[in-house]
Amino acid sequence: MTGRTGQSPLHLSGVVLPEGEHHELWVRDGRITFEPVPGAETVSRGGWLAPGLVDAHCHVGIGPGGDHVRDLEGLRGQALAERAAGVLALRDCGSPVDTRALDDHPDLPRIVRAGRHIARPRRYIPDLAVELEPEDLPAEVRVQAGRGDGWVKLVGDWIDRGAGDLAPEWPRDALEAAIAAAHSAGARVTAHTFGTDALPDLIAAGIDCIEHGTGLTEELIAEMARRGTAVVPTLVNVENFPGFAAAGERRFPSYASTMRRLYADSGAVVRAAFEAGVPVFAGTDAGGGIVHGRIADEVCALHAAGLPAEAALAAASWGARQWLGLPCISEGAPAYVVVYDTDPRADLDTLRRPQRMVLRGRVVG
Repeated sequence: MTGRTGQSPLHLSGVVLPEGEHHELWVRDGRITFEPVPGAETVSRGGWLAPGLVDAHCHVGIGPGGDHVRDLEGLRGQALAERAAGVLALRDCGSPVDTRALDDHPDLPRIVRAGRHIARPRRYIPDLAVELEPEDLPAEVRVQAGRGDGWVKLVGDWIDRGAGDLAPEWPRDALEAAIAAAHSAGARVTAHTFGTDALPDLIAAGIDCIEHGTGLTEELIAEMARRGTAVVPTLVNVENFPGFAAAGERRFPSYASTMRRLYADSGAVVRAAFEAGVPVFAGTDAGGGIVHGRIADEVCALHAAGLPAEAALAAASWGARQWLGLPCISEGAPAYVVVYDTDPRADLDTLRRPQRMVLRGRVVG
């Protein structure tokens, strides 16, 4: 028996997270119901059922060394690597490639896009960003808001070759105008930052999220908590900071020193942000030098930094989905479910071994 969508009904039984209660659930026409569906195929029994994982910071379309991945096979390969790790939704945090062709593939994770990075000229990785001067920022934000799925990505700081260290890219008035423009278009704004100096203006201008955020201070964290500004620490990427420092040390010794200090303090910054009530979400920064499919590494790194195991898992599952406006496991919700054979809250390494995945109401993987 198949439903209106042509999908066969499914039956799953297990402990549903985050509630931690045992339920029988069915999938009919791609959606979850707790009402029995006659003739449904039982595809999982006795496991732990988590809302599909989220990589809240990755880049589909960017390959090793910053190369653009434009062929459909290559784009699918990146998305499938995420899916193999239990990631059923991606927040693509800036890509130079139009990946909307992937939306026609029902076996791939849902992608929530932020359009293309926006940076000052020669102040970011070559060929990845739209580069412009501050007076043009609000207009470009409107363009990228139209290309994204409710997000816009700014480059908040990068190395300033004249200063020899990280430095802010945008003046406060440009940020205020740009963020207001995005909000009026129904989009949220996030920004790449490694250092500290760009953060006060970004936060005061009403930014919705900070990516990496290794330069956050106690005062800035308190202001983010007051405003509800989120952070995606990308600790998988922060592990590369010593290498970045070594690569730049000969020309930019101040930058190298800064990057080593930021790396040394990164775990304490994440712990302080979480304890202050800042929303923290899990993202790997996959794309470029980081392979896709490392969400379990990021969750474990958040836990090592001081988040309780369940909070670290929530940062990559139900918490991240709610933040992005994606449903969890509830009556009538589209079926995005990952099944584990043991409780991932008790052992986060379980995330490395998804046993069954239901994506858009179909068993995949």
